[in-house]
Parts: sequence; C-alpha cells; structure tokens
Amino acid sequence: MHPQPGIFALGTIEHSYVEFDLAPGADPAALVAALAALTGPETTIGGVNAVIGFRPELWARVAPDEAMPRVRSFGEDIVGPDGNRMPSTQHDAWLWIAGGARDVVFDSTLTVVRRLAGLATMASEVNGWLYRHDRDLTGFIDGTENPSMIEAPDVAVVPEGKGAGASILLVQQWRHLQTFETLSEPEQEKVIGRTKPDSVELDEHAMPADSHVSRTAVEFGGRELQIYRRNTAYGSPTDYGTMFVAFCAEQRPFEVMLRSMAGLGDGVRDALTRHTTPLTGAYYVIPSLRALARFAPEQAPAEDAAAPSSGS
Repeated sequence: MHPQPGIFALGTIEHSYVEFDLAPGADPAALVAALAALTGPETTIGGVNAVIGFRPELWARVAPDEAMPRVRSFGEDIVGPDGNRMPSTQHDAWLWIAGGARDVVFDSTLTVVRRLAGLATMASEVNGWLYRHDRDLTGFIDGTENPSMIEAPDVAVVPEGKGAGASILLVQQWRHLQTFETLSEPEQEKVIGRTKPDSVELDEHAMPADSHVSRTAVEFGGRELQIYRRNTAYGSPTDYGTMFVAFCAEQRPFEVMLRSMAGLGDGVRDALTRHTTPLTGAYYVIPSLRALARFAPEQAPAEDAAAPSSGS
C-alpha cells in the first residue's frame, strides 16, 4: 500500500503543523510536485518525518485516478442545537514535520516555506510537543482507544481500489479553557469518561451520557467506527490546548464523531466541548508514497534543507 510512513512514526517530541493556500494563478500540480519532493529517495528534508496532505478537491483535480470517491473538504461549520460551533477553516495543503529536536524541526519547516514561495502562502502554523509522554493538557492519557501498531494501518489506510495506500486526515486545533481546572478530579473523570491516573473507563452505571467517551465511541451500520489519533499538545501557559490529528481509511467515522460531539441528532453535547474551544477544522487527503512519486522530481535539490540561509 505504501502509506506515508510519518503517519505511524512514534517517539518524536517536537512537531510543526503548517497549512498552505495555493497562490493566485499558481498551478496545483506544481504545488503537489514541490511537496512530493519531500517524500522521495533524494528527500529535501533530513532528520525528520514529513507527512503531506492536500485538500480533497485539489488532489482530485491533480490526480483524478487516485482520488477516493465522496471525500470532501470541511466545507461548513458544524453547529450544534445549542449553538456550539466547530468552525471550517479548510486550506489547500497541509504539512506535518516531526523530529527529536526543536531546531531541526524549525529549520526543516522554514526551508519548505521558503521553497514554496510563489506557489503557496502560509495560512496557519502551530508548534506541537509531547506532554508527559502520552497525556494531553487536561492531564488525562490521550488516545487510549487507539488501535495497536499492528492494527493501525488497517484503520488508517485505504486498502485497495482508488486511493490505495492513502489516508484521510481530520485536523482540529482545540483551545483548552481554564474551567476544566476548576473541577474536582471526580468531576473531570465524568467529563472524560475515564479515570485520570490510569485511564480506566468508568463503569456503565457511572458513565454520563455526555462524557467524551460516550460521544466519541460511535457506531454506524452495527460496527464501531475507529480512527487513528496522533494528537499533541500546543501553546504556552496562558494559551494552550490539543492539536487533534487523526487518520482514517474513510471519512464517515469523522463525520459521525463530530456530529455526535456537537449533539446533532439527540441533543446531547459532548461535555468536553464545554471546557475546550475548536479554533480550526479541515480534512486532507494524505496520498500514498506511490501516488506522490508520480509528481516528485527525479532528483531533489542537493543543498541541505536543515540549514536555511542566514540573513545579512
């Protein structure tokens, strides 16, 4: 299937997420080619993992024979019955660079941004990092229900047909509100649906219907819908939260999950959304390495991407 390996590369502590918009008059295929060069054997990025994605409609225009049917952008806000809103902030391309040190991630990201000059403009950038190994900034373990590394490719990667080896990404930036810290630990556990020290799911009789576990453990057609999460923390002590980064072989699990969290259908809103605020929302197609190889130049530039030129 040849998925982009950075989807599954664990152990990196520093992360950079950048979104781009195609420059006016620029060729979408040229943008794809410029980013595809990051994944080739003569990669322009060294010492880091790079994952790249494209707005579904842009990828379908450039590579129609690789486009998965019925995959679409995060085209409009999701609004719950009480007015809570998950915003649409869709852009044309997405880059995730992860590494073991801040400097190499910074240098590599800066080099990509410079090389895209004239093709795309930076629309957003967020720096992420691991918090206490596997916890988010609520203090709870994040991704407890993630599939194992053996199972993850079956969940995250299109197995066959059009788009084989690709993945669908949902990315959202969630700002944490200080209201969560005013709750007692038992109250926090009811919001999440798990115990805080060891992430044990609450008993059925103690599990609130609006807990985060209840609203995100969703089913469709008699089967539980799974996704593969690669979340990180972001921010400073005064403005911080979670970068929700998740991959799936199909788009429906994301759509069902977000609607459930917003309370669409039954009016029960995810309690965690009362203590966090979504700032962004976008879907991207993460093409397979084989699909990207069609666009990558035969040989990437020889200079070291991790050493940007110095100013005079």
